[in-house]
Amino acid sequence: MAKVEQKQVIVNEIKEKLEKAASVVMVDARGLTVEQDTALRKQLRDAGVDYKVYKNTMVHFAIQGTQFEGLDEYLAGPSTFAFSYEDATAAASILNKVAKDVEVLEFKAGVVEGVLYDAAGITKIADIPSRDVLLSKLLGSFKSPMSSFARVIDQIAQKGGEAGEAAAE
Repeated sequence: MAKVEQKQVIVNEIKEKLEKAASVVMVDARGLTVEQDTALRKQLRDAGVDYKVYKNTMVHFAIQGTQFEGLDEYLAGPSTFAFSYEDATAAASILNKVAKDVEVLEFKAGVVEGVLYDAAGITKIADIPSRDVLLSKLLGSFKSPMSSFARVIDQIAQKGGEAGEAAAE
């Protein structure tokens, strides 16, 4: 197989991942120890995130004409890419947690649901709770007023029942 054909296979692999991805986060992972990298990869894999190092030129060709095209200006130096498919903030939040302990891990940029963010923006995105956590908080806020209302009605009914018994005696 010629070199061009080998490179096209890699570009096509990246394109396939981009088509399915809800977000892509770029990091500079130089300086991670093998143990740190292995632990990071395991956390990302458990969350359903693909984490892989690609050559910048391969990514440059793969992102042309996609919503991830803005990443092109950040393709300098070693880059590692985290592709999130279901939860758009999963990769950013896991990488952010690890980056707090491992100072050599640095965000470069990312695209979350079609919007390009620089390193500072991705850090802010990483602090957003996951979709499931947000939904549970929303449902809890709906449930709270209803349960309070039900308790008040129950108390009124009990007091009304006591007044009715006293009147009957």
